[in-house]
Amino acid sequence: MDFADVETPALILDRQRLQRNADRMLARAAETGLMLRPHFKTAKSVDVALVATGGRRSTLTASTLKEVEALANAGFDDILYAVGITPNKFARVRRVRAQTGRDILLTLDSVEMARAVRDGLPGIPVLIEIDCGEHRGGIGSDASELVEIGSVLGDQLRGVMTHAGHSYTTDSPEDIRAIARDETNAARQAAARLRNNGLPVEIVSVGSTPTAFFADDLSGITELRAGIYMFWDLAQLSRGMCAVEDIAVSVLTTVIGHNRTAGVLTVDAGAMAMSKDVSAQTLLPDAGYGWLCHSDSLQPTGLRLDAVHQEHGTVKVRSASDFERYLIGSTLRVLPNHACLTCAAGYGQYLTTGAEVWPRVDGW
Repeated sequence: MDFADVETPALILDRQRLQRNADRMLARAAETGLMLRPHFKTAKSVDVALVATGGRRSTLTASTLKEVEALANAGFDDILYAVGITPNKFARVRRVRAQTGRDILLTLDSVEMARAVRDGLPGIPVLIEIDCGEHRGGIGSDASELVEIGSVLGDQLRGVMTHAGHSYTTDSPEDIRAIARDETNAARQAAARLRNNGLPVEIVSVGSTPTAFFADDLSGITELRAGIYMFWDLAQLSRGMCAVEDIAVSVLTTVIGHNRTAGVLTVDAGAMAMSKDVSAQTLLPDAGYGWLCHSDSLQPTGLRLDAVHQEHGTVKVRSASDFERYLIGSTLRVLPNHACLTCAAGYGQYLTTGAEVWPRVDGW
């Protein structure tokens, strides 16, 4: 792809890398015999979703109702809204269901919300969210209210889901396997308690990208959820989950200034283009806000984005020759520290290496 006339910053998606990454997870799902429910929250693109599902227009995970609406309008069915539902979103759920006829699956973790859904969204299926150790959302599999929630939902109960987000805190395969065991055990225990009380459990859903790959006992689980594997990023590279050659998304940026006195290049990819997330630095201290790569080959240059302001990025040079190597007006590509937040920066579209424009679904 010729980047010379592309206005920057721009979000670039390498289609070959995306396809390889998607095929790897599809193979994992086939190997385990589980349904794959890819997470849409990073990609936010119907075109990417079709790659991730192998062309199947069903069984996706979403994190915003705007994503749910876009998927439903694109013909996708069985869409899990994996953020706890609240009454101020009921009207939109009803509208999307009425307009598209697509199945939307909701999540909740309280008796109060189970009652609200039963009364306000009758007939819409629900998963109970289980906390398997991250303590972000959900209830424990041994929580006293679990069976009460299921009883309130009655035949709206479809099953349970959990998410081992704390698997991203380590680069140890053994630690990830242990977290995966906690994740699957929590889901199985919750499902068994509900079934033992005569309640319907069709879906037992687990997932994070690391645990999806490292779980060694998936008995009793029906589906895997994961998302960042489609793109990867430096945070995942730092945890040993991918190689640098697997990272499929990058930000095209232009060198807009030289400050020879300070020894820095200035580029037009700042905080608004990259985010201020530096989580990769926990295990990859030289990650900065992203690694700079050659725009044509996506090979790392050895430079990084050292600082970001709103629209400006600062790159410390290694030697004076970098000023001659990277002239004002030349382009580079930045591998993101955390792709989820970088992609959500409001670009509105991907430019693919096949020279196609793939729209994104940003906002809520």
